[in-house]
Amino acid sequence: MDYIIREKYISKIKPFINKPVLKILTGMRRVGKSSLLHIIKDEILKDVADENKIYINFEATNLLSINNVNSLLEYLKPLLEDVKGKVYFFFDEIQVIDGWEEAISDLKHNRDYDILLTSSNKKLISNLSEKYVEFEIQPFTFSEFKKAFENMELSKENLFYKFIQLGGLPFLKYFDLDETPSFEYLNDIYNTVLVKDVLQYNNIRDVDLFNHIFSYILTNIGQSFSASSIKTYLKNKNKNISVDTILNYLEYCNIAFLIKKVPRYDILSKKTLKVDEKYYLTDHGFRQATGFPITQDIERILENIVYIELLLRGYEVKVGKVKDKEINFIAKKEKSLSYYQISYKIRDEKTRERIFETYNSIEDNFPKYVLSMDHSNFSQDGVIHKNIIDFLLEDEGVK
Repeated sequence: MDYIIREKYISKIKPFINKPVLKILTGMRRVGKSSLLHIIKDEILKDVADENKIYINFEATNLLSINNVNSLLEYLKPLLEDVKGKVYFFFDEIQVIDGWEEAISDLKHNRDYDILLTSSNKKLISNLSEKYVEFEIQPFTFSEFKKAFENMELSKENLFYKFIQLGGLPFLKYFDLDETPSFEYLNDIYNTVLVKDVLQYNNIRDVDLFNHIFSYILTNIGQSFSASSIKTYLKNKNKNISVDTILNYLEYCNIAFLIKKVPRYDILSKKTLKVDEKYYLTDHGFRQATGFPITQDIERILENIVYIELLLRGYEVKVGKVKDKEINFIAKKEKSLSYYQISYKIRDEKTRERIFETYNSIEDNFPKYVLSMDHSNFSQDGVIHKNIIDFLLEDEGVK
């Protein structure tokens, strides 16, 4: 297969190759974890003999009988029998193996090894005692999306419109921006993640109730809401459910990397608030693929895109609260801090005043940005305005 080289991940993972630490690639299904394993196996380690590189996809239909530590070790025995020197193991979706940690421990004590794992479930590493380093893989950023479709010879504005529509799952490259097969693919992946990684993994039986909850999340992406508000919403539909169950369902989606929970932070009191978090989708394309028109809540789609971009740039991201106003994002990296307000258009003076005045109560000297689709530069009073497309294509975004 023609793999898309994602340099920013390769550059982070490569220094840990041949180091005595587990390399764990986590993230939602179809964000490219398997492709990265193959790139490392076939390109980074191209000088290593094939018999010293063992790749196993535990969800392959011909390997479904390998489902516990004993069956895994038995499967590996003949593959390792005559191999000399260091062995590189590439274990894809290892969370399906019951007791996989024991298998890793056994290999560690009996072989000169290097192990790379992938998982679509955060629980994989929650109780891990081995030394490990985690790399969370996200869908394509816009800069990667643009590179993937550079053969289409479209303007960056037209490509960005397609990115808003389709999202950033790497396999979309093979549909050449054709909406019908792209949305069919997105629907299939969306349903696979829900069924395999949420419903089946957590033994959820009331699928209809769960779908109502997730529909509420999709409708309110980028909006502050609580489990109590979902409970009220469902009660109006004659569906009863406890707040604890709602919180569990939200956490199941978070564990499967389907959604991201973003805490709110009171800038003046410097406290993280424990209520009314915001949620964003790991891939915003799911929203449009499940029936939400692109023109509906465009600002929240843009927020979603910027949020994932900031994560990929290595920032810890929170939603800011300052008095009765909100800052879309506070992005922190080590000792640096920056603020972001997102708007679709700010051409009229009233909108600009509303967007910019939010920063008036923040007295520190950290950079403050307003991002919008406008091409005119509306920077004022130390607040930097940027076109959102240009922001997403900055060098920092492709490192």
